[in-house]
Amino acid sequence: MKCYLCSKDKLRREFPFEALTEKCNHAPLHCLRCTTEYVEKNHRCSMCDKPVAIDNPTYQECIYTLKRMFPDVEAPQPIPSTTAGAPSTNQTIMVSVMGGEVTVVQFNPNMTVVQLKNRIQEHFKVKPEQQRLLFQDKELKSYKNNSQLATLLDYNVQPSSTINLVVVLYNIPDSFDEVIFDLFWGYPFSGKDYLDASVLLYSGPYFQEVVDYHRRHSKTCSGVRHSGDVMDDYNRKGHHTIRIKIKSLPEKINKLFFTLSAWNSPNISKYPNPSLKFFDARYPKKQLCDDSLTHAAYSQAIIMCSMCRIDGEWKVLSLKRLSDGNAKDYSPIQGTIQTLIQNGSS
Repeated sequence: MKCYLCSKDKLRREFPFEALTEKCNHAPLHCLRCTTEYVEKNHRCSMCDKPVAIDNPTYQECIYTLKRMFPDVEAPQPIPSTTAGAPSTNQTIMVSVMGGEVTVVQFNPNMTVVQLKNRIQEHFKVKPEQQRLLFQDKELKSYKNNSQLATLLDYNVQPSSTINLVVVLYNIPDSFDEVIFDLFWGYPFSGKDYLDASVLLYSGPYFQEVVDYHRRHSKTCSGVRHSGDVMDDYNRKGHHTIRIKIKSLPEKINKLFFTLSAWNSPNISKYPNPSLKFFDARYPKKQLCDDSLTHAAYSQAIIMCSMCRIDGEWKVLSLKRLSDGNAKDYSPIQGTIQTLIQNGSS
């Protein structure tokens, strides 16, 4: 992912997880280094120039994240909390959702993973069974091999750590054969324009094939089909549907990534609410889950979700990961997907 300020290619984790203030109506497209340096010098957001206080919690989290990732590199020094009764050291951990939302949880090394999931449910309204928690590229399981409750200490979670939350949108029952992913978007403010929905098939970390508007049938698997353009002028929405026959997928295919990308536009920000809905093909009017990106996406593409076989079970995972690339050149999208696979997000 490229920083729009320094123009350097960086990992997604090298960017803020959310905008600095509520008035910053944009995605965080400047890297942590550029963001923190600009705020330190100007006390303003580097993207929209909105005022940012030096003790702004999101700015402080950016500093901590930068120092953890690059301990030998100078970063602005965090400002100690002035809240009455606050501890002198930062005894919190940050939980970051794929897509940008963040919350801070009081740190206790003896907190169980089950307790942490309950705290996360209170803030994000995500049920514990829908949470995949990742720390240092490993999933935090609720129970150890001996069936005892696992704690943060068991995973060596330290104060100021960041735990990433991947939301499981749906656990697909083994009885399902064919499923439908409906990816859609709103028309721009004026006129009618298109996004391209694509599905990229993987075997572990290895890319196998892409199915899109141009290659509407899989070459390696007859069970993956693309609808082409389905435009709803009355409701001003464009749709691409992708049908997957799960039981006809080759055994080696265990990850499918569903993307929306702009063909000619520099980014997809002019298309309101890129979204997806998921159906069992036997009941195409009974929606099983949905997801959407509610803020403007200043990138060429967004990886909306994945369908992955994890511990023998197929799951639909919410990703909402911005990326460069489009249907003309999938290589940047493949690079972003590679990062998602490496860090355990899919």
